[in-house]
Formats: sequence, C-alpha cells, structure tokens
Amino acid sequence: MNAIEIHDLHKTFDGFSLKDVSFSLPQGTVMGFVGENGAGKSTTIKCVLNLLKKKRGEILLFGKNHIKHELEVKSEIGVVFDDLHVPEVLNATQLDKFMAKVFKNWDSVYYFERLNQFKVPTKKKVKELSRGMKMKLSIALALAHHPKLLILDEPTSGLDPIIRDEILDLFLEFMQDETHSILFSSHITSDLEKIADYITFIHNGEILFSESKDVLLYEYGIFKGSRESAEALPEHAVIGWRESTFGLELLVKKNEVSNAFMLSKPSIEEIMLFYVKGGGAK
Repeated sequence: MNAIEIHDLHKTFDGFSLKDVSFSLPQGTVMGFVGENGAGKSTTIKCVLNLLKKKRGEILLFGKNHIKHELEVKSEIGVVFDDLHVPEVLNATQLDKFMAKVFKNWDSVYYFERLNQFKVPTKKKVKELSRGMKMKLSIALALAHHPKLLILDEPTSGLDPIIRDEILDLFLEFMQDETHSILFSSHITSDLEKIADYITFIHNGEILFSESKDVLLYEYGIFKGSRESAEALPEHAVIGWRESTFGLELLVKKNEVSNAFMLSKPSIEEIMLFYVKGGGAK
C-alpha cells in the first residue's frame, strides 16, 4: 500500500501553477521532496493536507480520498512546517492539555519524554523559544499522537548540524516501525541522503523525477574532461552538462557508457543542478 498517492495534481495561482504532479510514497519508506524555493513543494503539501483546494487531480492517503475521509486520515498524520503554527503565548505544558483534546491517541508521557530528550523548556512561552527549540517542540507535537505518516516541510532549515543530526535520528527511530512513512521536503540534500529511500524532484511546478535514491546515486555518474573527450560519450547517455575549470562536466547514465570512461559519484544536489541548469549540445 502507498501512504500517499498523487495523480495529475493541478493548482494555479497568479504566475505559478502545479502541472500534472504525480508521485507515490510507498508505506514504510522515506521520500525526500526536493526543489528550489518556489518550485511547488509547500503548495503540493498544502494540497495533500487540504489546506489549499486543488484545481483538479486525485490525492489518496492510505488508499483513501483525502477530502472524503479527511478527519480519519488526518488523525494518522503528523505535520511539521518550517514554522510552529500554535498560539505563541502558550508554553509546552499548556500545549499538551490542548492537544489531548484534539487527538484521541495523544500520549502525554511520550510527549514529555521527547521534550526532555530535546531539552525543550516546558514552562517557557513559545514566543520566547529559539528557532531550534521551536522546531524540536513542533516535532514532539507531531509525534505524540503516534501517527503513521509524517509530513515534514523544511524541518531542519536554519538549524545547526548537531541539532539536525539529533532530529534525523528521531526520524530514523520513527521509521523502525515498518508501517510508518515520511514525506520530507527539504533543500538540505545531505540530510536526505542520510535517511531517504526515494527522491522526488519538483521544478517550476513539475515533477522532473521521482526515483529510488540508490538508483540516483549508483546509476548516474559525472564525467570530467575536455570537450574532445566528451564527444566520445553516447549522446543518449547524457542528462546534462556544464562548463568547468576541467573543461566539461557531464551527468551520464552509467550503464549506457563504456567502462573506459572514469566517472565520479554524484550527490543528489549535483543531479538536481544538472537536470535544471545542464543541457544543450555538447
């Protein structure tokens, strides 16, 4: 079963639109949802959560229509946005009492264990917390009703590497249950390389690829050389190219070029850049 299925999603604003956005998140996996600012990541997520009304298309959560079964499916979802959307005059203890009335599965013991683990003050008002503390509080709030699906919109943005690592460990712990799934929107591709099973890349409102991370990292390679040596590469194997101090850099499909070519392993970020900025005739 898929935790999320999106088919031909369209949403239009002034000057921007999602166009035929389609991808699936298999249950028990982590999908990194990547793209530059304004590419459509947050818009897609808000359509999934029915915070924005789609123009057309189909969205299924746990195999159920996301609007017809909205209350049922949302009880199984934990959401973390890049900002904490709660009354800022409340503290973490007061938020516990509030959430206990919202979620029938709310687990106060688990919630305070996470706050203690993260060293989040329970009596300080939200508005007095640092960005890092707000994000940790947001994650504790998202996890404490024991959801099956986490939807994360830039949860590690602006955090230092040590805090980011702590948070990633918590997500990995969440994934120990094989019924759990995560849709993880981020522009920090190194975080996604650590925990994602799939990568979906959106650019200008369109999905450029939705692929297994292993396929991306092991079936693509980067060739560096002169323009003359690059001419020997089969044209159908080249995804994109760019000028560099070495001459040319080309992203290629490894299984379509000879072993005689020395290729380096690309990062997710490099693959994204080649797809968007690399191109044209060699």
